[in-house]
Amino acid sequence: MEKFVLVIHVLAALGVIGLVLLQHGKGADMGASFGSGASGSLFGVSGSSNFMSRATAICVLIFFTTSLTLAYLSSHKSGTGSVIKASITQDSVVPAAKPAPAAPAGSEDVPK
Repeated sequence: MEKFVLVIHVLAALGVIGLVLLQHGKGADMGASFGSGASGSLFGVSGSSNFMSRATAICVLIFFTTSLTLAYLSSHKSGTGSVIKASITQDSVVPAAKPAPAAPAGSEDVPK
């Protein structure tokens, strides 16, 4: 299940990247008015922006949903928790060594 969601997640991410790179910016219409051939595209003048923005919104929704799903699946795996939980557990804490008691001062080599 997790691998399937991960594949969908990667495909949605690539889709978002591709669709964002294909879209024209807000200033692209200015270039089209001066004779650029990009305005007469396959979808028409305004049809491409509607199609592209809707497709981008769908890919973003899928990406967001799969991100939440992967986070949920990761936190509910058996035997493992989050990185923070694993580092705080009592099993992983090593007790500190107790310091040796200090000898009284001046008692090392004093003749009696």
